[in-house]
Amino acid sequence: MEERIITEDMLLRYRKYLEEEEKSRNTIEKYMRDLCAFRSWLSGRPVSRQEVMACKEKLKETYAVRSVNSMLSSINGFLRYCGWSDCCVRQLRVQNQIFCPQEKELSKEEYRKLVETARKQKKERLETALQTLCATGIRISELSAITVAAVFRGSAEVSCKGKCRQIFLPRKLQMILKQYIRRKKIRSGPVFITDGGKPWDRSNIWREMKALCREAGVSPGKVFPHNLRHLFARTYYNMKKDIAKLADILGHSSINTTRIYIISTGREHQRQISRLGLVL
Repeated sequence: MEERIITEDMLLRYRKYLEEEEKSRNTIEKYMRDLCAFRSWLSGRPVSRQEVMACKEKLKETYAVRSVNSMLSSINGFLRYCGWSDCCVRQLRVQNQIFCPQEKELSKEEYRKLVETARKQKKERLETALQTLCATGIRISELSAITVAAVFRGSAEVSCKGKCRQIFLPRKLQMILKQYIRRKKIRSGPVFITDGGKPWDRSNIWREMKALCREAGVSPGKVFPHNLRHLFARTYYNMKKDIAKLADILGHSSINTTRIYIISTGREHQRQISRLGLVL
């Protein structure tokens, strides 16, 4: 039997394969980080099912179940690509999550504090970006789709994970973006750009969001771009109660994914069962 050693060339070929499969840039980077970590853990040892099982056990000591499963998915995908499917291992079983930890849920009031703090600090780009992300539910990687043309059209075409969808801009947000464009004298292309003219990326906005936390009085553990997408999802679902439509808006292939986005801390559930009147 051939000795199954992961080489740098194999990883480069796999990256090329993922690009040809039209995986998003962020997805590819995530897969490659996981695979490089797995290769480093092997320390030159050949791949075997026993080694993958041992890696799985090691990951369980450090990471949450969903994180372990995400990493195993990256590893299994690569093993199948190499023709080493016999080395693949099962993911950990996950019980459906009903409520999210209160310390992780960003409330609408906390979101308002972040926006007002950005405004107070005269961070106009950040203030406008926060409202754009939260009012549309787009991913941070999709922010570059908000172009000058899209703002004046009132909608943006977003392409992610091989799928395209149309995002409508609320009228009030459209007005805010038009004013921002005029003040910044942006004539074309993405609205949110760095001082050097490049599209604003995840690291830029993440860093600036974290800097707002102390003055806004919001826990840093709640403040990251993807939590704005979760807030949009919960707010939309509470108003419309249409999970299928919400899945389309968010660009999810499975409603099961959308369910993760609309879970809350359980405070509303607690209030509802208290009103049942079943305690005599």
